[in-house]
Amino acid sequence: MDSNHVNERRKHPRFNMDLPLEYRVLDASKSHGGLVINASESGLLVHSIKDMPVGTKLNIAVLFPKGFELANFEVLAEVVRKDTSWQENRQEYEFGLKFIHILEEEHQKLKRLLEEESET
Repeated sequence: MDSNHVNERRKHPRFNMDLPLEYRVLDASKSHGGLVINASESGLLVHSIKDMPVGTKLNIAVLFPKGFELANFEVLAEVVRKDTSWQENRQEYEFGLKFIHILEEEHQKLKRLLEEESET
């Protein structure tokens, strides 16, 4: 499939990343880790070893370098897509997450992060 065709369907361009994230299923106390594979203004593609069904709502904190320190942005997201694969005798998952609530301040942090990624 032509990659330009796929990009045209999306509302926002996606940028490849390699950033850690921490997420917690709503109404759960335990946090889990994952890795952001790509990001846009409307969502994330993340890699995790924790299985979750489509429709799960998550609190997410993504860590990113800002100068010589780590910053983060926090959002509420929903799992809208899931792919499963086997790596080294264990199941791993890729989740498409759609932001369902993001504060303006957090949205500005995300936009700056995406702008920085587009320049690299």
